[in-house]
Amino acid sequence: MTRVAQTLRRAGAALAVGSVLAFAPAAQAEETIKVGILHSLSGTMAISETTLKDAMLMLIDEQNKKGGLLGKKLEAVVVDPASNWPLFAEKARELISVNKVAAVFGCWTSVSRKSVLPVFEELNSLLFYPVQYEGEESSRNVFYTGAAPNQQAIPAVDYLAAQEGVERWVLAGTDYVYPRTTNKILETYLKDKGVKAEDILINYTPFGHADWQTIVADIKKFASQGKKTAVVSTINGDANVPFYKELANQGIKAEDIPVVAFSVGEEELAGIDTAPLVGHLAAWNYFMSVESEANDEFIAKWQAYIKNPKRVTNDPMEAHFIGFNMWVKAVEKAGTTDPDAVIDAIVGVAVPNLSGGYASMMPNHHITKPVLIGEIQDNGQFEIVYETPGLVVGDEWSDFLPDSKVLLSDWRKPLNCGNFNTATGKCGGQGS
Repeated sequence: MTRVAQTLRRAGAALAVGSVLAFAPAAQAEETIKVGILHSLSGTMAISETTLKDAMLMLIDEQNKKGGLLGKKLEAVVVDPASNWPLFAEKARELISVNKVAAVFGCWTSVSRKSVLPVFEELNSLLFYPVQYEGEESSRNVFYTGAAPNQQAIPAVDYLAAQEGVERWVLAGTDYVYPRTTNKILETYLKDKGVKAEDILINYTPFGHADWQTIVADIKKFASQGKKTAVVSTINGDANVPFYKELANQGIKAEDIPVVAFSVGEEELAGIDTAPLVGHLAAWNYFMSVESEANDEFIAKWQAYIKNPKRVTNDPMEAHFIGFNMWVKAVEKAGTTDPDAVIDAIVGVAVPNLSGGYASMMPNHHITKPVLIGEIQDNGQFEIVYETPGLVVGDEWSDFLPDSKVLLSDWRKPLNCGNFNTATGKCGGQGS
């Protein structure tokens, strides 16, 4: 062999080795399907979101025990946006662009969801959002597995009016988009029902608000006018603990001024003395106390996974359970994790919920849910006092806001639109 031939051979061998090394990271990256988990593990929302991170890790572990997905293991990629709304967008971009996740499960507050929404649409990735929200949104890249207002807020108000005879309403919320929009819907709804403006008191406080003495005193004064009064609470995060403590401090009992909460579940109650709160209410689509084989199995798996027989479950955990299983089923149906294929495949997918029924993904990227109202017990659980007779379809655009009631969302082809105006017959605008 000539020296030239030997040189060329060595060069070819080196090139081949280099090519193998160059392609090794890509091949290795394709050995697993990465799943992003975008929940606050520190800051004001950690009290609620850390559990959802753990629930997702359990669901991924369970799926891997079943053989993974498309013949590959699932790999969780966990980040901490630290209750910092701009950081949510940064971490979402990192998950999609750097970590190459196939889908992301995360966010709690609507301000965090609003922060990441442009990122998911720009990069054409998938977000499964597991918490009740204010509606007035429908994105092709987001699947809303929590409740829309017609699946939580409206039924709760109807229950209080019909069963408790409530005539005066305190709408108390944390100062951000979800409480403000939900209360705007509720205020309009109540006025449409004949409630006078002077019988509605609206109050907002910042995240982490701790001094509730004056506000609770104002609520007592508002309720002293001879009409049955209730508090509709959209207070979020760790501010709930001092709020409920102050209610007890000022002697407010459920039979006097019932509170119905949309952001207080079993996890939040685990950190406070619930004895003085017995009888107050929460509206969700799932409670740990639901009696079903599916729920018993889920609770047992959760407590075994977390190695704590006292750990509770809650509604957003069920939403992740449903959303994750819908994503798995849609990927299997599509035969790929490609976002466009999954978006096309997921509409119509139905999976079990934890109440013994099924949840279906609708064309507006919202799911069907039962609506439950639970009464707080002294053990931190809820006794279910009301349940809708059937499943409720999430309404992405409220029927009680003038600019929204003419809109609908349908992400199927050929419409493929999140805000189709039924009055004008056009996609892309509010109002008539």
